[in-house]
Formats: sequence, structure tokens, C-alpha cells
Amino acid sequence: MRRTLYLIAGFASLVLAGFGVVLPLLPTVPFVILAAFCFARSSPSLERRLLEHRVFGQHIVRWRERGAISRKGKRAALVAFAVSIVLALVFSPLPWSLIPIAAALIGGTWIWRRPE
Repeated sequence: MRRTLYLIAGFASLVLAGFGVVLPLLPTVPFVILAAFCFARSSPSLERRLLEHRVFGQHIVRWRERGAISRKGKRAALVAFAVSIVLALVFSPLPWSLIPIAAALIGGTWIWRRPE
């Protein structure tokens, strides 16, 4: 039963990663890393396919070995945070528009401090 849940979660993560390829503010790589985590507990062959993927495999391996995020990934995340802040300031009244700012400061600081 647990294995089936991990398998479903892995495929759901891949679907979200697929949306992230098309939607600019939705991240792709974190969902692929999550899918690899889930597949490691449910389907070693699917995990292997992700680890050997020409685009995403290196990101998964770097994350697992050192908790690393590429400089390009860091920049993309910070740009997404900045866009979210601008959208919140334009479309949300105070104090609600402060929530994305706080999330961006916390998340952005954590992301920027990760090794490359």
C-alpha cells in the first residue's frame, strides 16, 4: 500500500513538473527531485530513468550529494519571487500583499545560501 502511494505521488510530481515547464512561475526541478524521492521508495527502475535523464538527472544527483542548487536555478527562483511580489503588491491589499514578501525573503535567503 505504501509503495503504491509513493508511486502515485511520484507520477503526480512529474505532472506538476510538466506544468512547470510551461508555466513560468511554477518550478520544475523541485518536483522532479520529489518524484525521484518517491520513485526511490516505489520503483527503482523509474528512479534510475530520472537519474539518467539528460536534463534533470544532474540536478537530482547534485541535490542528493550536496543539497546543491545551480546558479541558474537560484536566479530563476529569485526572479519568480520578484514577480510574485510585484503581482501581490499590484493585486492584493495590505496586509495580504506582505505574505509573498515574507515568503520570498525566507525562501530566497534559504535558496541563495545553498551550495552550487
